[in-house]
Amino acid sequence: QVVLVESGGGLVQAGGSLRLSCAASGRTFSNYVMGWFRQSPGKEREFVAAISGGGYNIYYADSVKGRFTISRDNAKNRLYLQMNSLKPEDTAVYYCAASTVLVPGTGRTYDYWGQGTQVTVSS
Repeated sequence: QVVLVESGGGLVQAGGSLRLSCAASGRTFSNYVMGWFRQSPGKEREFVAAISGGGYNIYYADSVKGRFTISRDNAKNRLYLQMNSLKPEDTAVYYCAASTVLVPGTGRTYDYWGQGTQVTVSS
């Protein structure tokens, strides 16, 4: 069992930045691929970024590439998402998730999910 708790969401103006954090507890954090996903009202859940257990393999959705940075601190059992140049279309609930396999672009392989944190970008 892995328990994930996101934090760092909030309201920001377009062009601004936010840093999301995900605290993990339960099993050995470095054994898990970690991902960020988001979901807006009326839309399907969307892949944002993923990072391998050691942090050496990283993938981004095209929509956030160059603006968002995923990182992890295995000593602190923490996952991060630095979001810069935010746009109104980035508004969503953001979730972190843990998986034992790295398959970029899909949430189907993720076994554990956090409760989410709301990010709202005003125009």
